[in-house]
Amino acid sequence: MIAGGLKAEALEDARPAQWSKLIFNSSVNGVSALTGLPHSPHFAAEKDLSDLGHLLHDLIEEGKTVAAAAGIKLHEDPWQMNKIGAVTNHPPSMLYDVRHQLPTEVDFLSGAIAREAQRLGKPAPLHTAVYRLIKGREAAWNFKDENNPVAARG
Repeated sequence: MIAGGLKAEALEDARPAQWSKLIFNSSVNGVSALTGLPHSPHFAAEKDLSDLGHLLHDLIEEGKTVAAAAGIKLHEDPWQMNKIGAVTNHPPSMLYDVRHQLPTEVDFLSGAIAREAQRLGKPAPLHTAVYRLIKGREAAWNFKDENNPVAARG
């Protein structure tokens, strides 16, 4: 892999790297699925009150707090991972899923952080909110409002 140009590193404990990736993915995928935006400079901007970078930063900090409570020292900083990726305009997998009304991986991303926070007795209101909002969006795809057929088209 190294000869082919891929960066490879053997880790004695993969959990710090897994948690770094989990926090990054749950934050970026969740915001992308809810806003319809690809991973773009919006995700790192923190100049104006309305900039999404504030939300991403808060989601990442909340995830880092949960990881620390679980005794995990992160391998990489998810905020730096976000800033690097934000220049790519890459559509995350959950954005694809939402656009095509496919089941998302939110249970394994924001849902996993929310459940771990609950297990540890720590608050994770942002990840819990993202989890619930995306689960609600998934539920809306099959919702039939018998009283208002126009509203059921979503």
